[in-house]
Amino acid sequence: MTAILLRIIIYVAIAAFVYFGARKIWRDLTGPFRGTMQPPPIRPDARARQEQPQVIDLTRDDDGVYRPPGERK
Repeated sequence: MTAILLRIIIYVAIAAFVYFGARKIWRDLTGPFRGTMQPPPIRPDARARQEQPQVIDLTRDDDGVYRPPGERK
């Protein structure tokens, strides 16, 4: 009788370790997708680069070549 009881206790302990271990792994893997992580801070030089315009306005000169407004021929 004690062997059966000991075997049941061992199986329950192993099942508990597997269950709680799997839960911890699942929480570690799904945590970043829940929005719990903070976004990394943006460096000042990267922020300045983001604020610069990405499009350059070109004007057509007399010779038909497109140039930026301040550039000479």
